Amino acid sequence: MSIESTKDLSTITDAEIFDAHLGGKLSVQSKMPLNTKRDLSIAYTPGVAKVSQAIADDPAKHATHTWASRLVAVVSDGTAVLGLGNIGAAASLPVMEGKSALFKEFGGLDSIPLVLDTTDVDEIVETVIRLRPSFGAVNLEDISAPRCFEIEKRLIEALDIPVMHDDQHGTAVVVLAALIGAARQTKRDISSLKVVVSGAGSAGVAVTNLLLSAGVDDVIVLDSRGTIHRERDDLNPVKADLAGRTNREDVMGGLAEALDGADVVVGLSSSTFEEAAVAKMNKDAIIFALSNPTPEIMPDVAAKYAAVVATGRSDFANQINNVLAFPGIFRGALDSGAKKITEGMKVAAAHAIADLVGEDLAADYIIPSATDDRVMPAVAAAVAAEAEKTK
Repeated sequence: MSIESTKDLSTITDAEIFDAHLGGKLSVQSKMPLNTKRDLSIAYTPGVAKVSQAIADDPAKHATHTWASRLVAVVSDGTAVLGLGNIGAAASLPVMEGKSALFKEFGGLDSIPLVLDTTDVDEIVETVIRLRPSFGAVNLEDISAPRCFEIEKRLIEALDIPVMHDDQHGTAVVVLAALIGAARQTKRDISSLKVVVSGAGSAGVAVTNLLLSAGVDDVIVLDSRGTIHRERDDLNPVKADLAGRTNREDVMGGLAEALDGADVVVGLSSSTFEEAAVAKMNKDAIIFALSNPTPEIMPDVAAKYAAVVATGRSDFANQINNVLAFPGIFRGALDSGAKKITEGMKVAAAHAIADLVGEDLAADYIIPSATDDRVMPAVAAAVAAEAEKTK
């Protein structure tokens, strides 16, 4: 990020923010002219009745003669919104509007924010299933763990369209892409890395699962009580599953014990990385401190011990931002007619992002900018190509 653009960010005022949100950030615009009676007769009655009857006779026309096949529902219950926590459905709507704006700007996809005034898993699942005829994909957003795992799983099983919880998988894809870049910068293969994931919420679980899928086989995960290992008897089913697939040496203790001899640490919680603990990492360490707005360790301190540092902030180098992933993933899935977003698609998306950094690879440039207009087409093409393999 340039000095000028960083300055622009620092001068944003509260008044500017609130004025920009007056009346919301979204609108619906017709693709058809409605200037004459003829226009009305084609767009609405009586002409529209012919299209509706055609869809009733041939349901496949629903995909070609409505916007549903290109429409993403952005669904939230407001229980895990940004760094604000459980603030409720109404308060989450500005964030979901913003997500829809990102879908349009970066993915060329229309989307509708749907905030649900319930935290009941059954009610959320039933509501989204009943709304299925209205859209072609579901982006779950800002739903708390562990409920988010069950909601996503049940919707994937029930619906014949792409469903993805972006807080989980969008984050995981970009972390994997950044790790590929960091490994290249430090001349290592990701399969050789010992990785510590600090945080076992939705993002931590998804990052761990995707790293394992991509070939990283030495991962230790920590929650608020320390390392997740097989001897613990206080784990929910999701964490118990992780315990069976990670921490192969059954390391016990906290972050300091986990980081001893580690190559990578990924921060996905509000914890702090103490300098003394980071100092125990291996040479050419990789530190991703992704908490916002305050990273687990500030980049200037992390750089004393790490060859590569990344954060979630736009005013530091190597921003790990979900917008690099989700617009292209959904675009590729919809372009290919995929019914599900698979682990293979996510890995392909991560490699597509990482591969956009070529000879300009450097310690402060391991991943493209969120505004790089090459990203979405590359991710969409990679996801669509992977989808074709499974048809």
